[in-house]
Amino acid sequence: MDLPHVNWNYPTSIKVGPGRIAELPALCVGLGMRKPLIVTDPGIAALPMLERAVAACRDAGLASGVFHDIKGNPTGRNVEAGVQDFRRGGHDGVVAFGGGSALDAGKAIALMAGQDRSLWDFEDADDNYQRVNTAGMAPVVAVPTTAGTGSEVGRVAVITDEDARLKRLIFHPRMMPGAVILDAGLTIGLPAKVTAATGMDALSHCLEAYCSPFFHPMAAGIALEGMRLIHHHLPRAVADGEDLAARHHMLVASCMGATAFQRGLGAMHALSHPLGALYDAHHGTLNAILMPYVVQANARAIRAPLAALARYLALPAASAEGVQAWILELRSRIGIPHTLAEIGLDDRDADRVGRMAQADPSAASNPIAFDAAQYAAIFRAAVAGHLDDRAVPARD
Repeated sequence: MDLPHVNWNYPTSIKVGPGRIAELPALCVGLGMRKPLIVTDPGIAALPMLERAVAACRDAGLASGVFHDIKGNPTGRNVEAGVQDFRRGGHDGVVAFGGGSALDAGKAIALMAGQDRSLWDFEDADDNYQRVNTAGMAPVVAVPTTAGTGSEVGRVAVITDEDARLKRLIFHPRMMPGAVILDAGLTIGLPAKVTAATGMDALSHCLEAYCSPFFHPMAAGIALEGMRLIHHHLPRAVADGEDLAARHHMLVASCMGATAFQRGLGAMHALSHPLGALYDAHHGTLNAILMPYVVQANARAIRAPLAALARYLALPAASAEGVQAWILELRSRIGIPHTLAEIGLDDRDADRVGRMAQADPSAASNPIAFDAAQYAAIFRAAVAGHLDDRAVPARD
């Protein structure tokens, strides 16, 4: 029996619990920061929570600055502007504070702070990460304010190349933040629509990691428990944004999803990445809508793990069909649209989307190696709302 040789990397120091944001200044100091740049988005920048974080750093003797010129799908130009701000202000570290866009942008700015190459030179391909001057990387504290991407425990930043209209994965092992704060109090008041979309993003990470064909039983176990937490707590968090316990468990589940997807992702992300780049649509919403169509397309390869998932979640039907029914019911319950057409997408560029999806790094760990035509078919099905085996043609 041939046993696989694999490399496993697991997360960082994580401070979990309401009120832990008070520890931000100490964590910055512990990582050698005296003048951190707080990277966030325009929405968070206008909220009292950001003002309090800046004040806490100031009271601790830290001369922090704030950079918030970030799009919902952060771009290479956003990162360049952040790096200029970092250098101009003489900063020595980054606090990535906000949703997935702020976390990804913050990590990319910290990576690029002391580099003399283009950001795209560090795209996750071959051994590009070895080009990084690690001495020029700045330390990062990550503070998520949504429960979705789990980027706070990731070694990748997803950044849009606007010129190529393509999302690129920027990778280095040391992009993992040195410390993370999971404070559910920071997510209180998040709108129900955003809570739903980001929560389904966390589910997509857990589900795709769980269904990946790669060998990583620790990741599979974390993904399984992450889905149980989402099953119980996402509807509660959407229904009552003040439910601190539900918010707490969703933050943990989000972190678990990103930990688990070291096992790989799949067709949901292979499609959502190009769709986000082409249409500037919300990443979590895209994954939420695509989910049942991808499950249907992968069904013949994942029936056994889905049946085990159904048993773990104690679903009414302990089968792949039971999981699909749960996904559809959950989406309907929390207000996720059923089709991509409902968020303004059409299938005129389906062939291009199919080619981009096949080339996306996430496609490598999908349970079935779909070709471009099959990815285009899944996209068309998700636009039209066709949950039908015939929507994905068999390969010749």
